[in-house]
Amino acid sequence: VQLQESGPGLVKPSQTLSLTCTVSGGSITTNYWSWIRQPPGKGLEWMGAITYSGSTYYKPSLKSRTSISRDTSKNQFTLQLLSVTPEDTAVYYCAASKALILGQTTKNTYDSWGQGTQVTVSS
Repeated sequence: VQLQESGPGLVKPSQTLSLTCTVSGGSITTNYWSWIRQPPGKGLEWMGAITYSGSTYYKPSLKSRTSISRDTSKNQFTLQLLSVTPEDTAVYYCAASKALILGQTTKNTYDSWGQGTQVTVSS
């Protein structure tokens, strides 16, 4: 399975960050799909996941600002992060796993990763 993140590289504070992960070589109606980010100089942070059936799970501290959805016709899933601040500046990754993994950030826990996309929050 291959994953590719896409979206704007620059977002203004208070705006909504929207990223899309396009999946090839597999269907998002199987397995589990996560969003993970890494702020500069910090470790990986699990943000949330969507399952093969469309159920969603979020990191509690981000739940009020985060939404993950999917488009099965395009084999894509999307991250929306509301009211961003400079602290949301990070490299954002999408990842795939065969089991539901909540909160995990160890790279070999996941079966596939996207290459990551840099998002900077700045005016």
